[in-house]
Amino acid sequence: MSETDPRRRIPRTDELLTDPRLSAAAGGLSRSRVLTAVHAAQSLAREGAIAPEEVLERAVRELPDRAGSQRPVLNATGVVVHTNLGRAPLSDRAVRAVVRASGYTDVEYAVATGRRGPRGEAVLTELRARLPEGQDALVVNNGAAALLLAVTALAAEGQEVVVSRGELVEIGDGFRLPDLMTSTGARLREVGTTNRSTVADYRDAVGPQTGAIIKIHPSNFRVEGFTGGVAVADLAPLGPPVVVDIGSGLLSPDAALPDEPDATSALRAGAALVTASGDKLLGGPQAGLVLGRPELVHQLRRHPLARALRVDKLALAALEATLQDVDVPVTRYRTADPETLRLRAELLAERVGGRVRAHDGVVGGGGAPGVRLPGWAVALPEELAAPLRTGDPAVVGRLDSGDLLLDLRCVPPDHDETVAAAVLAAVQRAGG
Repeated sequence: MSETDPRRRIPRTDELLTDPRLSAAAGGLSRSRVLTAVHAAQSLAREGAIAPEEVLERAVRELPDRAGSQRPVLNATGVVVHTNLGRAPLSDRAVRAVVRASGYTDVEYAVATGRRGPRGEAVLTELRARLPEGQDALVVNNGAAALLLAVTALAAEGQEVVVSRGELVEIGDGFRLPDLMTSTGARLREVGTTNRSTVADYRDAVGPQTGAIIKIHPSNFRVEGFTGGVAVADLAPLGPPVVVDIGSGLLSPDAALPDEPDATSALRAGAALVTASGDKLLGGPQAGLVLGRPELVHQLRRHPLARALRVDKLALAALEATLQDVDVPVTRYRTADPETLRLRAELLAERVGGRVRAHDGVVGGGGAPGVRLPGWAVALPEELAAPLRTGDPAVVGRLDSGDLLLDLRCVPPDHDETVAAAVLAAVQRAGG
């Protein structure tokens, strides 16, 4: 390398690490993370992509300006349980519970005796209080894990699980529930057809090798026309335990969602176990619920797989707080008043120069497919979608018929001005 080579001017690593500007930007970041940023900037200078004098500035820019890589998003899609945006947002009470549980806690310690205590007992007490008398509960790390554990425990050593062909569903990202069930070693005994199954179909399939009858709530779609299914009450007398995967986590009937299955109704109809997610209609953290007969729940709790599927203390804290809360965001957004949404949309449209369009929201997350939630949205030019998504904060809307629609259903009202400012900034970034 010649004496005039500009690469000789690239700052040394030890010089950069002691520079006050880098130290201030690094905050509480680990040394390895800071070194990664420094080495990346030095490499760019060696390649000639930046000048040696720009290395420090580039290293500072490479450091994250917030804890963690996940970016907060304002959900203006009108989809209440949006899987790609983290499903249910936690309530303020649940957030406080997570913060409180973030240090050492008595999650599995009895302070009165100084000995090991039951894990998550307070959550189980809250769940039992929401179920028919005499039912028990177990919490695992997600809804798929709940079904996996149930099938594993009830259909061990290659036993059969009987399931309707019309309920062998695929959910997000190519995930198929029949693949999940067969991964346990159980054999699927499919009955009926895609659109119709009868009690006789199930009865003919049940035999000595039947470990369970599985009934799965179809997710994200409806089958209409010449259709027929079998109710839980008609399956329960056939003998094997009936496991009902309701998916969305609705614990009791909701008049606004008359076709959405709920845990209480399924258990009263004779289901042995109900499995569900905690981060959908229930409105809590990612968790899987197993609800039902105490002897079966105990069997699942003592299964070796239960340890691998165990839920952590932060989820337990958030779930307990959610069950206690009367103001859960998912419920609030789902039941938002259309007239209030219209007034908010009109104010936003006036502020940013958009127009108001009628726009129905949806429950999302596989819950209540086909149910429309009447509301309104602000229509903007679709070229604003990208600058809004990549802004800070990120605002995600929905593209429809050449418009970018911003639906404020899932945006807290005190963030309306934030959305307006983001739109105006996006207009400037887009050159408008």
